[in-house]
Amino acid sequence: MESGEIVEYIDDQKIICAVVMEGGNQKLRLLTEHNREVKMASRRLSHRGKTRLNPSLGRNRIVESLRALSLKRNAIADEIEIEDLWKILNQEQTWIDLQTMTGLCFPKALDDNHESGVIRAIFKSRRHFKFKPDRFLPHTEAQMAAAMTMEQKAARQERLIVSGAAWIRSVRSGSTDEWPPCHQELSGILKSYYLFEKESPHYSTARTIIKNAGITSAEAIFKHLVAVGVWTSDENVDLLRYHIPEDFSPPVLELAQSVPTADTFEDSGRVDLTHIKTITIDGQSTLDFDDALSIETRDDHFLVGIHISDVAQYIKKGDLLDREARSRGSSIYMPDNRISMAPPLLAEHRLSLKKDHLRPAISTMVKISLSGDFISYDIFPSIIRVDHQLSYFEANISSEEDQAIAVLYDIATRFRETRLSQGAIQITLPEINIWLDESGVPVVNRVDRESPGRMLIAEMMILSNWLSARFLSENNTPAIFRSQPKPKNRILKNGTGTLFQNWMQRKLLNRFVLRPKRDHHCGLGLDAYVTATSPIRKYFDLVTQRQLRAVLGLEAAYTEKEIEAIIGQLAQPMADVGRIQFRRNRYWLLKHLEGRIGEKEEAIVLQRRRNAYSILLKAYMIECPLPQSSGIDLKPEDLVQVTIQHVNARNNTLSVFMG
Repeated sequence: MESGEIVEYIDDQKIICAVVMEGGNQKLRLLTEHNREVKMASRRLSHRGKTRLNPSLGRNRIVESLRALSLKRNAIADEIEIEDLWKILNQEQTWIDLQTMTGLCFPKALDDNHESGVIRAIFKSRRHFKFKPDRFLPHTEAQMAAAMTMEQKAARQERLIVSGAAWIRSVRSGSTDEWPPCHQELSGILKSYYLFEKESPHYSTARTIIKNAGITSAEAIFKHLVAVGVWTSDENVDLLRYHIPEDFSPPVLELAQSVPTADTFEDSGRVDLTHIKTITIDGQSTLDFDDALSIETRDDHFLVGIHISDVAQYIKKGDLLDREARSRGSSIYMPDNRISMAPPLLAEHRLSLKKDHLRPAISTMVKISLSGDFISYDIFPSIIRVDHQLSYFEANISSEEDQAIAVLYDIATRFRETRLSQGAIQITLPEINIWLDESGVPVVNRVDRESPGRMLIAEMMILSNWLSARFLSENNTPAIFRSQPKPKNRILKNGTGTLFQNWMQRKLLNRFVLRPKRDHHCGLGLDAYVTATSPIRKYFDLVTQRQLRAVLGLEAAYTEKEIEAIIGQLAQPMADVGRIQFRRNRYWLLKHLEGRIGEKEEAIVLQRRRNAYSILLKAYMIECPLPQSSGIDLKPEDLVQVTIQHVNARNNTLSVFMG
């Protein structure tokens, strides 16, 4: 090509008019109507005509001429009725060259400007013709309809983007102008983007909205959704992120309503234990009671009873309640909310071991010598009636005066000593309990997990689960057996150790393993272990209870293959539950610390990192980094005093400094 030729090319969905300043075999150097010089391959040109400009005119005059030419060609394009042209040609379904198309549009004029006008008109309305620079193919009616739908969708998308950006800017400025009619849809788009980012189906739209609104952070999106009342300032976004339903569907609630409520029932296969005094010991806020204890003193032994609500009596394998429970995997307990695995009508009432109500149970009766040695056990279906419901606090007070609790505590202590002698690793750490008071303010207190009430319940449940594992194994029945390999390193010996040693030992434990067959549980020091003591709260426990019932002749057992499938199906839901509970507890703990900025706290140095130390705030049992200070060399287990500098619960940040 020679210099001076006027050409056109397509860039950013626009036709650009340019003049060739320098030709070549591979690349052309062009000067555009926008006064830009570009290099381009000749194959990218959309039109090449006979019109020329004198390169010696000077750059400014050339650019002015190109702009005038572009305006003229656009005006010619506006004269063409593309819809009418398509109606005439769409039946042919053959390619039409540029010269023929120009002749159809302008019978008395056939020059570069009219050719360019045709190209521009068809390019502007590409729903009518398939476009190539020198020829055109009319779309079919079906293609036209699809193209119109796409255009309408794109136009609607553009309106959403404009409205969304304007809405965000308006709210940020404090304006009380009316919200756009599509504000609910916009809220859904922003919520989806905040929760799922690149995995959101609205990622591209949301990104454009927030870019046009002039915001860049996820925190700004969250603040907008709070400002417009979509979310609260303490919204638990993890429930949305992990698709956790807080409520139950009407069919599930209807089926729950059909579960029997009568306290009397005939069941010849159950042993009547209503004459035995039974107690529950739980936290003060507990609403779902699934385990109870009893103890009888015989001539030469104690008979300890561990009674678990027979949830499987009413939630039948494969029914709607069961499928719902399996999809949830577990109840979720958080400082500000409780989400039951089963509908509250069941979890907190009809399945719960409530005082003075008859309940079916699976009872484990353990014969223990007066010196505390294990003699034998028996597992069977029963009927019980709880006589007393104690809180941990009440149990602690009664531990010295109530003979039953005192004996249970002594038996629990001896059982723990046996486990420790078998290699158990007893991690002893205080528990930080967080709840919200009546005004929604987080309250924090430290719980002694080694108090008599908590300790005896923990050990009795471990005892029951161990015996259930033995029972299932001895009867060659697969179950969800829980095992644990040896720790990566052992710090604690015989259950003793400092706070630092206990914290670090927990980090060195290997993850537990679930499989259909028994194996050694190093952490507990037991040869077999299952969990079956919380069937109201955990689906794994409900499955294990069904296997116990199968051995007792109450229902058909799961096969080993079915057990493996359940373990696989619940892996993700259980991981999500654990993550949600941990993060929500941490969120409210950080909310509490937001009001403690400037206060001093004692901390333990855990380890040195690249540019900071990892420390543990003793009062709150929470880790955070401590920046290294010049001239100060700290070692693991050193005690230091730090000052809380900055806390942001929503961003999960906590920073401190030496002081």
